[in-house]
Amino acid sequence: MTTAADLTLSPLSPAKLDKVLTLFDSTMIVVGSMIGSGIFIVSADISRQVQSPALLIAAWLVSGLMTLLCALSYAELSAALPEAGGQYAFLRTSLGPLWGFLYGWSMLTVIQTATIAAVAIAFAKFTGVLVPWFSSTAWIVKLGTFGPFELFGFALGPYNVGLSTQNLLAILLIILLTFVNSRGLKTGARVQNLFTVLKTAAVLGLILLAFVFGTDQAQSLNLAGFWDNAGLFAEHAYRGGAEPVMVSGLTLLAVAMVGSLFSADAWNNVTFTAAEVENPQKNLPRALALGVGLVTVVYVIANVAYLNVLPLVGAADGATPIARGIQFAAEDRVGTATAEVIFGAQGAVIMAVAIMISTFGCNNGLILAGARVYYAMAKDGLFFRAIGTVSDRHVPKAALVLQAVWASVLCLSGTYGQLLDFIIFAVLLFYILTIIGLFVLRRRRPDLPRPYKVIGYPYLPALYIVMAAFIEIQLLRYKPQYTWPGLCLVLVGIPVYYLWRRRPATAAANHQA
Repeated sequence: MTTAADLTLSPLSPAKLDKVLTLFDSTMIVVGSMIGSGIFIVSADISRQVQSPALLIAAWLVSGLMTLLCALSYAELSAALPEAGGQYAFLRTSLGPLWGFLYGWSMLTVIQTATIAAVAIAFAKFTGVLVPWFSSTAWIVKLGTFGPFELFGFALGPYNVGLSTQNLLAILLIILLTFVNSRGLKTGARVQNLFTVLKTAAVLGLILLAFVFGTDQAQSLNLAGFWDNAGLFAEHAYRGGAEPVMVSGLTLLAVAMVGSLFSADAWNNVTFTAAEVENPQKNLPRALALGVGLVTVVYVIANVAYLNVLPLVGAADGATPIARGIQFAAEDRVGTATAEVIFGAQGAVIMAVAIMISTFGCNNGLILAGARVYYAMAKDGLFFRAIGTVSDRHVPKAALVLQAVWASVLCLSGTYGQLLDFIIFAVLLFYILTIIGLFVLRRRRPDLPRPYKVIGYPYLPALYIVMAAFIEIQLLRYKPQYTWPGLCLVLVGIPVYYLWRRRPATAAANHQA
């Protein structure tokens, strides 16, 4: 049995990570990690905020453009520094170990693990459509309800803590996929490839059917009102708190993009596996460009397809999917509402299966890649040494287990949903810092081999920084209940870093390195 002493003192294993991922495998990690349940859901929340078909499409277009700009910058970094941990290694090398640690800390405590928990819960939630026994209200053990708590005038919670049949299935899914990925990288990659192909086909199939079976009511209403409320510099009412405030269309778009940005996230996971990619100098940039480009196109076309079937504007008490529109699709399930218009009552079942496939594949990619970050931290002496070991199957098994345990705890905590609201601020912050690191490396290490150089340097990377910074500022102003907690979670990592650096075992590991 592994003891606390083993976590600190056990020697690093002689086994190493194998380079087995092909270009296709890497591209499937990008696509599969990006496409989860968000594309089927978040358009409802965006449309309620922007009140405009044009701004709904703009939110997805701008999110895709930003993601592509960021991915192209990461392509240069991943080709120059093809190391385990990816973004962690980029930050450590360019800005210093503190920034790398803060990223790894945020990934373990919230970003990666809360995402894994939320995607697993989504899988269980849609399984409940087929098997109603899996329910968030069917408690096996309930420890209590905590909150709501007031922060900046907004309520956080309440949080229902305990084990329900729904989060039991979510935890079992996390355990299953952790086991699959502990059997070897090729095994995990095969699962990823299969489910990514299946879910991409499912999304494309829904898009095709939505264009074939569009409704006259949706087409006429959305076309006639396409540019309504779309002025970027006109004032709009934003209802983020108890009282609406007047903001510009540009600000409204920025705060509404949280959902689309989150749905387009996780593409960077492929960089975590850089040490295991064949010919990473060529394949990583190609995988990032191909994967992000494909998903961006699919997401935008999917929303055009939704508008072809459902009116944007609807009524919360509408009796049919068309009456409720995209804004008030039942439980925000826009994809399901679209399928119900096309297939009738069976549409809910068809979409439940599609989303189960999608979330299963998404979580496999998140679990596969995320563990490589904690592994890289441990190799640098910034985490328990046992987490930096590699099993006889050439995978970081201890890191995979740690990730699974904490993600499962978050499933039980009832906080994973609101944690996701917190993390988009932290995610964008680390993207900004990483691209700043690109500029730093260009200046400080001009001789670093760069098989790929980002196009449009320095203008396109700088454009991303400006766009992301603008969104961060608007989120701090208009969604403080989500942004300040995310920032605080990152800042808590600073004292943890310095306490960790003072440990004798860490000092010894750094000296040996």
